[in-house]
Amino acid sequence: MRSDDVKQGYARAANRSLIRSLGITEEEMNRPFIGIANSWNTIVPGHTHLRQLAERAREGVAAGGGTPFEFNTIGICDGIAMGHEGMRYSLPSRENIADSVELMIKSHRFDGIVCICTCDKIVPGMLMAAARCNIPAIILTGGNMLPGYHHGCPISLTDIFEGVGKVAAGTMSEEELKEIEAAAMPGCGSCQGLYTANTMACMTEAMGMSLPGCAAVPAVFAEKLRLAYSSGVRSVELVNQQILPRSLITPVSLRNAIRVDMALGGSTNTVLHLMAVAQEAGVPFSLDDFNKIGNEVPHIAAMQPGGPHSMYDLFKAGGIPAVFKQLREHLEPCTTVSGKTVHEIADRVTYIDESVIQPVTNPVHAAGGLRILKGSLAPDGAVVKCGAVRDEMWRHTGPARVFDGEQAAMKAILARSITEGEVIVIRGEGPKGGPGMPEMLSPTSALMGFGYTRVVLVTDGRFSGGTRGPCIGHVAPEAVVGGPIGLVRDGDQIQIDLHERRIDLMVSSAELDERRKTFKPIYRELDGILARYVVGVGQADTGAVMK
Repeated sequence: MRSDDVKQGYARAANRSLIRSLGITEEEMNRPFIGIANSWNTIVPGHTHLRQLAERAREGVAAGGGTPFEFNTIGICDGIAMGHEGMRYSLPSRENIADSVELMIKSHRFDGIVCICTCDKIVPGMLMAAARCNIPAIILTGGNMLPGYHHGCPISLTDIFEGVGKVAAGTMSEEELKEIEAAAMPGCGSCQGLYTANTMACMTEAMGMSLPGCAAVPAVFAEKLRLAYSSGVRSVELVNQQILPRSLITPVSLRNAIRVDMALGGSTNTVLHLMAVAQEAGVPFSLDDFNKIGNEVPHIAAMQPGGPHSMYDLFKAGGIPAVFKQLREHLEPCTTVSGKTVHEIADRVTYIDESVIQPVTNPVHAAGGLRILKGSLAPDGAVVKCGAVRDEMWRHTGPARVFDGEQAAMKAILARSITEGEVIVIRGEGPKGGPGMPEMLSPTSALMGFGYTRVVLVTDGRFSGGTRGPCIGHVAPEAVVGGPIGLVRDGDQIQIDLHERRIDLMVSSAELDERRKTFKPIYRELDGILARYVVGVGQADTGAVMK
């Protein structure tokens, strides 16, 4: 056992003495040491209940024959950070979380780890740490929030963001918005739709790093407590059997995760996070993998925000095991952290609500819900949630309206100075230029609230998983490193074709060469963690991982 490094032999007497001061018995000293990485806090709704889950996980570890030691990591709520400077810190926190879990694992010589997490950057951060450290690990995602209701209709976080645009447009009163604000989020858990947090929970289960059914179980259900206990028990078995993350996070399991992502039409952020996890696991992976699989796997669930169904609906319909069942012929055989293969999990499914998880013979869309675009505006790629784009906007050509930063764009949107048909370009918000690729749910939601139907948004930053409509993010290279998006001028024609997976700036190469001669990147005054982050972070097409 790795923990023998701190507890075996007379030379480790001082180490053992410190461990004994915790109240550890001789019997517990001789068991596998299992770390429990918990991102519990009282500011993030998806994390406020994780203390209770950790208690059950600890009980499971002890019942399984291990000795549990719990520690905490940070967690940022993207919804609270949205729309202001705080959002620049969200993506960098992913690296901080991965680093902090690695630090605890390496210094205390844990034999195994249970990672308890829920929201956007915390789940991928812990997956990255598990792959990096490669000790037996299991992920317990904390579950989704139940829907809110307003006048008998289910509502979620995006209804509030879009309500801001409706108030600005005069189609909703501030009083009604306040009613929705008070009703939309009824308690703990990740936001209700297939936004980034819930998509990453689904990806974690799909790649085999959490127990079957874990992703879709609501936060407040007793089943989540049972899963916590079972995860604790299973963590000790993983140690005894020496089943390591890199034997589970493989090219096959990551392809299966993408298949589930395409089938559900998940958040564009999963592209960043799966790329980052793949790098930590040493798995060759590129944006082309997403497009290849997207051609093969249909979009079979119309999930919020692009469709009507919440995560609670997905849970009632059978969860990720039911998605496995519908995709069975598309999935490659591989083992999961449960010890069962994805096909064994699929074969145990006895019920599927096909009004939510449709059969592949009757899909929502014939191709997957995400697409990678390339072209003269994004030579290294860009990402769009095509499953949330209306059919008539899959092809569009329009004049650019260029904004250096989200706030300038938001000001123009609220002032109603945007014209239908325009392509809003928000640049200087990439991994280095932002820095931190801030998510932009406020501009997209405001446009929806105003009722715009033919406006496209393009950015080198990111869009929230709650975004719907023709919103294209992760444009690479970003503006600050000299990408073509930094050369766009007002009035330039931009052509988008989701069918052909193209995004092109209709300006000649000669003209762009001339513009490049006078191009001056805009740098922000930075200090603290952002100053350190901007030095080492890579581009979006490789996962925006710290080098």
